[in-house]
Amino acid sequence: MIPFLQLTPGADRAAIAAAIARVIDRGWFILGPELDSFEKAFAAATGASHAIGVGNGTDALAIALRAAGIGAGDEVITSPLSAAYTALAIMMVDARPVFADIDPIRLTVDPRAVAAVVSPRTTAIIPVHLYGQAADMDGIAAVATRHGLALIEDCCQAHLATCGGRPVGSFGLAAAYSFYPTKNLGALGDGGALTTNDDRVAAQARRLRNGGQTDRSRHAEFGVNSRLDELQAAVLAERLRGLAEATRLRRALAVRYRAGLEGVEAVTVPPELDAGHVYHLFPVLAKTRDALQVHLKQQGVETLVHYPLPIPRQPALATEAPRQCPIADDACNRVLSLPLYPSLDPSAIDQVVAAIRSFSMASASLRGC
Repeated sequence: MIPFLQLTPGADRAAIAAAIARVIDRGWFILGPELDSFEKAFAAATGASHAIGVGNGTDALAIALRAAGIGAGDEVITSPLSAAYTALAIMMVDARPVFADIDPIRLTVDPRAVAAVVSPRTTAIIPVHLYGQAADMDGIAAVATRHGLALIEDCCQAHLATCGGRPVGSFGLAAAYSFYPTKNLGALGDGGALTTNDDRVAAQARRLRNGGQTDRSRHAEFGVNSRLDELQAAVLAERLRGLAEATRLRRALAVRYRAGLEGVEAVTVPPELDAGHVYHLFPVLAKTRDALQVHLKQQGVETLVHYPLPIPRQPALATEAPRQCPIADDACNRVLSLPLYPSLDPSAIDQVVAAIRSFSMASASLRGC
């Protein structure tokens, strides 16, 4: 069996155990030195002036929106192809998510579609850097500048990715990251951070994550309770040290997949449009996705679908009267994520490719009949 993902600590097990023991021995578990140290290191790694650790990536987006002054009556344009949490974060601040369809090649929100849905109520754009590849930030930033909109990047699947040589998260007012265990930089539980180069946004975000406190006894504004704890910060600091090497391994495995799947009729591999792709996932598009997934399972290959239902078709969004996005609909019907993670043996890639090739040949034979 080739598992889709491996989450148990591997080569970093001893370092993580030592980091956890250090926190336990110190007896300081919230808003302490581990978080302060990690925030500084993560800001440096992402090229940002500030990093603010919070409870999860959804809160990072919602806090960034609030710090940008976005709330009731505002519209925020985002992608229909992502985890639903991107849109839910917009709803958390009483704003309305508006969906612009995706580019069929890049699979991220299309700047032309974004421009077409800007209205007098639009105040922000949240592009999603999907599967590890950056959105078309030059095009999206141009729309934001032209209409005076806040730009907040969803980097939850794109740790250390770049766009045209520039770090994702550096194009707008703020950016949100998730440290959910499956992410390229994953914690041993929930966690997130927002980054920004704006001192005012950073200061407000730090207040908002801690109940709006300005000191221990004074709450200056309505905030939330969303703080990255010391244990997770210590784990993330250890894993951050190895993130560049883990990304190199992901890219090498992706190269192997691309070479093996070249010319295979059963699947289309979305192109790498920027060398800064960090391959959080390796998706392919298949006309008969469900049949391919069954075949791969029979061959001992575990796969997942990211995402089977576009956000505008989620029942939770029904009251928002969302705009439907046919290109995203089509992608959701065809996308299938193959196993890819740093500890995956390269020979496993060859097994997955062989299984897909056998499916493709069998499908071609059936069409010939």
